[in-house]
Amino acid sequence: MRYNEFNQPIGEALPDFSVGKRPDVNVLEGHFCRLEKLSFAKHHNDLFAVYSSPLENWTYLPLAPFIQKSDFDQFLQLLEHSQDPYYLAIIDKQTQQAVGTFALMRIDPNNRVIEVGWVIYSPQLQKTRIATEAQFLLAQYVFEDLKYRRYEWKCDSLNAPSRKAALRLGFTYEGTFRQAQVYKGRTRDTAWFSMLDSEWLSQKKRFQNWLSDSNFDEHGIQKTSLSVF
Repeated sequence: MRYNEFNQPIGEALPDFSVGKRPDVNVLEGHFCRLEKLSFAKHHNDLFAVYSSPLENWTYLPLAPFIQKSDFDQFLQLLEHSQDPYYLAIIDKQTQQAVGTFALMRIDPNNRVIEVGWVIYSPQLQKTRIATEAQFLLAQYVFEDLKYRRYEWKCDSLNAPSRKAALRLGFTYEGTFRQAQVYKGRTRDTAWFSMLDSEWLSQKKRFQNWLSDSNFDEHGIQKTSLSVF
């Protein structure tokens, strides 16, 4: 513990700290998927199917599925040009189709803090090896390329699948902000999770062990869960 001249405890010194960069992605390449900067021209046809998925997939998002493609096209063009949130498309390398999106958001270069959010997966992407690899690639970019110190995940506290996903991916639950938001005419308590740069190497090994071919049988079924690793 460090103390100042008044004998008060203070945080660890960061003599070499500098302001971080903002996201600037072309492609992040994985074995099963790649992440691309969201592009209306490249991704709009594939993503309309993702953003028009069944209504039950949208309970905890402040959006509703799109019915008209013209409405979706206008919306996607706005996302393409947004810098915060900064949207990425998830491409299945086997089919070369965009199967989901997520975003880096609440970008704080001054403190090197960033959040992953707006996670929207097609039903085909949910609970797959590709979905896990996509999250791995994004976390690796945050910690190794951007060199941010803190990576956040937030969700409606009642969204059990999102809470479970955060813990499985290595985020630590920090607490719940009560009555933090109002959306879809209802209140939302927000659960906060984080991962720190000091934790990344051990988390990276977990991901690599889980994603390795030796962890899957001939039918593509995992032998050991990510949580166990």
